[in-house]
Amino acid sequence: MSLRIGTAGIPQSVKTRSTENGIKRLAELGLGCMEVEFVRSVQMKEPKAQKVKEVAEQEDIQLTVHAPYYVNLNSREAEKVTASKERVLQAARIGWAAGAHSVTFHAAFYHDDDHEDVWQRVLQELREMRTRMDDEGIGLDLRPETTGSPTQFGTVPEILRLAQEIPGVYPCVDFSHLHARTNGQYNTYEEFAEVLDSIKTELGSSALQRMHMHLSGIDYGPKGEKKHLVLPDADMNYEAVLQALLDYDVGGWLICESPVLEDDALILQETYQRLQQETSRKS
Repeated sequence: MSLRIGTAGIPQSVKTRSTENGIKRLAELGLGCMEVEFVRSVQMKEPKAQKVKEVAEQEDIQLTVHAPYYVNLNSREAEKVTASKERVLQAARIGWAAGAHSVTFHAAFYHDDDHEDVWQRVLQELREMRTRMDDEGIGLDLRPETTGSPTQFGTVPEILRLAQEIPGVYPCVDFSHLHARTNGQYNTYEEFAEVLDSIKTELGSSALQRMHMHLSGIDYGPKGEKKHLVLPDADMNYEAVLQALLDYDVGGWLICESPVLEDDALILQETYQRLQQETSRKS
């Protein structure tokens, strides 16, 4: 599949805010996808999700879903782990009803635990979640996200190991989070290519054809991510990201989480198209 670029949520230029109007606006702008943001909770009901699916299919806008942020599969309190799983599962159910292809989430915090122990706990909980999704006929991808702080579970190797262990689990690669987590590393073509190489090696080239990714400007420090920034105000080398995606023939969904959603999504798309033209001229 080709690479589609879009926004994390409803574009700001929508006059009457609704998911359906957001989809229509993205089609007007010539963008190709939207991530439905269930930031605090999953408020959308199934009849609404069915309408969203109809509009998205009509406008040729593909959807992904972000589950609520209140997820910690490594909580010391069993009820919080149970609630975390239910939040992700509910986002997956509604996302599936809306025709979404993928649901992403931040999986866990390390606390003071051994990182391998945390990985084992996350593996156990994800395996159960994927089984429940399969039993319910929910066919979208389950994608833990690379995270922006060293206190959070979610390095590329950790998530690739999960994906190797559980069919139907794949990474969601947030390039801005990788940059912030390492306090300014992961900002060169070679580093982005290394990430894509590792995915190809561990999961096969088919995984690159169906990637769920995030990209925006980002503010960071020694403790990692602080906040998202507009692309011109940030040091994020987005052109190198896009060149790597082009060179590795990456398809799927690139979601822009910028404070100026569609403006920066259009910058990403225009840059990607320019790089495409330059690459085809060289060949």
